[in-house]
Amino acid sequence: MARARARPSFTFGDSAPRLRGWNVQPVLAPTSRRGEIHTAKPHNGCLPTCSGLVRPVLTIASGNPNKVAEIVSMLGPLALEVRRQPDDLDVEETGATYLENARLKAVAAARRTGYWSLADDSGLEVDALGGAPGLFTARLAPTDSEKIQRLLEALEGDPYRSACFRSAMVLCSPEGQCLEEAEGVCWGELLKAPAFSGGGIESLFWVREANCSYGELNGSQLARLGSRGKAARALAPRLRERLGLNR
Repeated sequence: MARARARPSFTFGDSAPRLRGWNVQPVLAPTSRRGEIHTAKPHNGCLPTCSGLVRPVLTIASGNPNKVAEIVSMLGPLALEVRRQPDDLDVEETGATYLENARLKAVAAARRTGYWSLADDSGLEVDALGGAPGLFTARLAPTDSEKIQRLLEALEGDPYRSACFRSAMVLCSPEGQCLEEAEGVCWGELLKAPAFSGGGIESLFWVREANCSYGELNGSQLARLGSRGKAARALAPRLRERLGLNR
């Protein structure tokens, strides 16, 4: 009888390095009429405007401009100022769940800036691998091609390829209190080869509702079907209520 081939391990021990550091852009302080830089102190997470009104400020706990723009688009029209996190903010993701990691990032951004903050955390969960890589999706391998290769090797010969992308999103007050949370899940399956070349693991994840891979979803589809989009849409009404944007 032929011996069963050992499945590659997806176990990450306590000694595995944690995800650290976001390469972020600086946040500019408001300028006065003379052009000099000054620091405006937020009041209840808002900044004064030239007309004397206050404008809510929301910090997205990410330094990736594409991710920030994607989240803002998913939240829908908002009458506030959106900023990326400060460039020297370094948060160690030590949480045991996506929600815990999102809370860590949101609290750190709020306490540093004094503004409302929003953070998310996501991962790929493969049923045949017991939910792995999960929290360790981002560091499954050094490169996108290696991540794809490792997943394909782990599932070689396995007919059960169901999986999901899972996201958690947290809204934090300027005082550093997590007030609202939401989660989103996008169900699908892993292909036997990427749907297109040069992509990440999103090119390997097939979304039946859209009849394309996750990496081929457009902005509207990501907001409607994507895990981050579902979390953002669930959180958006509560964010507007908390920031007084419905008045």
